[in-house]
This record gives sequence, C-alpha cells and structure tokens, in this order.
Amino acid sequence: MRKIVGVVGVLAALAAGPVQARPLAAIKQDGTLRVGLTGDYAPYSLRLPDGSIKGADVTMADELARALGVKVEIVPTTWKTLKDDLLADRYDVAMGGVSVTPDRASVADFSVPVLTDGKRPIVRCGDKGRFVTIKDIDKPEVRVVVNPGGTNQRFADANFPHASVRVFPDNRAIFKEVAEGRADLMVTDGAEVDYQSRLHAGVLCPAAVPDTFDKADKAYWMTRDPALKAAVDAWLGKTLKSGAYQKALAKAAE
Repeated sequence: MRKIVGVVGVLAALAAGPVQARPLAAIKQDGTLRVGLTGDYAPYSLRLPDGSIKGADVTMADELARALGVKVEIVPTTWKTLKDDLLADRYDVAMGGVSVTPDRASVADFSVPVLTDGKRPIVRCGDKGRFVTIKDIDKPEVRVVVNPGGTNQRFADANFPHASVRVFPDNRAIFKEVAEGRADLMVTDGAEVDYQSRLHAGVLCPAAVPDTFDKADKAYWMTRDPALKAAVDAWLGKTLKSGAYQKALAKAAE
C-alpha cells in the first residue's frame, strides 16, 4: 500500500505543473536577477573559451539589473532547454535573441520587441547567388546544417522536407561546417548571418535573397508576473528610445 501511495504522490507532484516562478518582489528581496543566456548566438551572447560571456544582451542584462536595483547572475541555458529551464525557475528572464513564438507566449510573458528580424541563408561566398529561394534549397542534393531546439530547426523542418538536413549540436562551431564544405548552407536570423559573414570575410557570405524568408520579433522572455513585465517594458522603452540597445548591438557586432 505504501508503494502505491508513493507512486500516486509522485504523479500528483508531476501533475501540479511547473515550479512557482519568482515575481518581481521576490527578485528584489533576493537582490539578484537571473538572466538566461545560451552563449552561442553572436552578437547577442557568446561564451568565450575562457568561460566569460560577451554580447549585446550581456550589456543589457547588466543595465536591466541596475535599473531594478539588483545584481545580475548569468544562467547558462540552451535553445533546446530554454522553455524547460524557465518553467523550472532556473532563471527569471531569457535574453540573447529570443524569437517571439505562440508556444513561448502561451507559457510566459514577452517584453515589448527589441527588433524584428527574419531567416536568411549564409553560404560560401561562391554560392551566394545559388540559394536565393526556399525552392533552391529544398532539394535532395543540398546539405543544410542547423542547430538544435530553436526556431532555426523549426524553420528547417517546416520548409526543407526534401533537402539533406543535419542537426549540429554546437552553434558556436556550426558555421565552420559551411565554411569548410561539410554543409552547403545554414538558415538563421539576419543579425547572425551578417555577424558571421563579417567574422569569416571572404569565405562566408549572406545569400543574395531579395528579402528574409520570414519575419519575427525578438524580445525578452520572462516569468509570468505583471509587475516584472511592467518594469522590464518601462526600462526597455527608455533603452530603445535612447538608442542604447542599438549601440550595444552595433558594438557587439564589430
């Protein structure tokens, strides 16, 4: 009987749903804002070999914490575990180029958008005129590489059913797969395409597409608390109006 009760207790705990997230009052009482960053998506956030992390949203995390009167703690996460980590209360706010999607909005709050971006291919420079439409890419002989768990993989799964799509686990090294000829292209957000093209000048280039394949807002994603969202939106509105966010993004992209 004890065994049955124990199993029932576990099932009840699982059915109770996610861990209770911290509201703004608890964040201020604790004195620390926990910011989730993947550290693999320049120019938003990039973890360096020495373990330090840089990027526009590292700067913004510091500024947001300062505005709230607390210190910042950077919490490593991944695109695959982003949602689970938020629902498990491992961090309070996700930054670092998070796209606004209906499934994410159904479980937590987004800030006002920080920018609008869209998917574009990055290719070896000799192929920049070859892959300019989804139809050009969605062929069995075309090798597409994609990082796991985020909107890049969703886009590839939805749009390239005939292409050879390979999931590569490390978004920091994935562009070498294209540069060194093990893949033909990657489709990702325009800001990352432009950054990686500058980083690999003369080797990787944006494909000569007339426009992005889609449009999506980027925003900060946070635990569902009206006071926290109001505070983040108020700070972000001033930050966008002053141009501070745009300056941080431009500096990180250098």
